[in-house]
Amino acid sequence: MTGRREEPVHFEIVRLDEVDGTAVDSIVVDAASVDGIVQQAAATGQRLWIRPSEAPVP
Repeated sequence: MTGRREEPVHFEIVRLDEVDGTAVDSIVVDAASVDGIVQQAAATGQRLWIRPSEAPVP
């Protein structure tokens, strides 16, 4: 252990339109929240695009 504090990892999750795949909305979340959002999207058939984000969680 180095004794330094690691910065939390954030991801931008973009919900995509079911027909043409365009971005509908997006949210920035911490890494711990990604799994729950992906599970919910899978259960409802939503399409997502997930990428690392430099922006902090609001």
